[in-house]
Amino acid sequence: MKSSIKKTLKTFLPILLGVFLVWYSYYVTSEEDRLEIIHYIKNADLFWVAISVFLGILTHLSRAIRWNYLLEPLGYKPKLFNNILIILTAYFTNLGIPRSGEILRATALATYEHVPFEKGFGTIVTERVIDLVMLFLIVGIALFLQTEIIWGFLEQKGFNLALLSILLGSAILGMALMMYVVKKSKSKLATKLKSFLKGLLDGILSIFKMKNKWSFVFHTLFIWLAYIAMFWVIKYTVSETMDLSVSQLLVAFVAGAFAMSATNGGIGIYPIAVSSALAIFGISKVSGDAFGWIMWISQTLMVVVFGAISFLILPLWNRNK
Repeated sequence: MKSSIKKTLKTFLPILLGVFLVWYSYYVTSEEDRLEIIHYIKNADLFWVAISVFLGILTHLSRAIRWNYLLEPLGYKPKLFNNILIILTAYFTNLGIPRSGEILRATALATYEHVPFEKGFGTIVTERVIDLVMLFLIVGIALFLQTEIIWGFLEQKGFNLALLSILLGSAILGMALMMYVVKKSKSKLATKLKSFLKGLLDGILSIFKMKNKWSFVFHTLFIWLAYIAMFWVIKYTVSETMDLSVSQLLVAFVAGAFAMSATNGGIGIYPIAVSSALAIFGISKVSGDAFGWIMWISQTLMVVVFGAISFLILPLWNRNK
């Protein structure tokens, strides 16, 4: 019973949060500003939106190719078209149920390409770990390039630099101490945690042992550079954001990337996060909201359209299996 309630909450809470944030955004925005945001969205230059969507499609194709590099050392090489359909379907289902796409990917791979579920799922976990490493790398680059203005903004909001430094130092020290305790402990929880962390590390290091390691690295870099590029081109759809530099947009990109995991597909929270980050660089709330909504709507529509088509085609394409 408790397990069922927990699963229901995990499914519906992010959706409810997203809906609430959409309502909240509407509620706190004046009618004049809403009309201006809608004007920006309606009159967005479709050329740049199309380029953004095209880059988004390329990232999915690149992911499909990269996935086979992880599966090959295990003795499997699924058809590329199946990989594409499975990945697009997974992103589509994630909009409805958070993290369901990962289970669906491994299940579909087992059904249509006869790759054991645990092995397929293992490669997906490795993918996620690599993507997390890339995200934190971009966070580091964004902070390095915009350190002065970010610190200035935080100080304006009442954050004390010395206090933040102490908190950061304490967090690093606390993590180091926790890792030492876990390493020395022989409890069941510590053993499981060590096994989990070792699995993550092995997943990352396995890249350098695979046959196509440099191709894998190339596709990983391409995926994340394309993510940044598809975000960057949207600046040309809003007049006030046209002069923003890549390093400034990186800050908003990072804010949006973290927002995507808070609700299903970032519904409600993505435009808020992006607009708040752009405000650091003097972009008005109206222009920031318009930028966030144009980016979110275009990419979500891409996932819905291509994901739904893939969802229908996948069983038809593999009807003999």
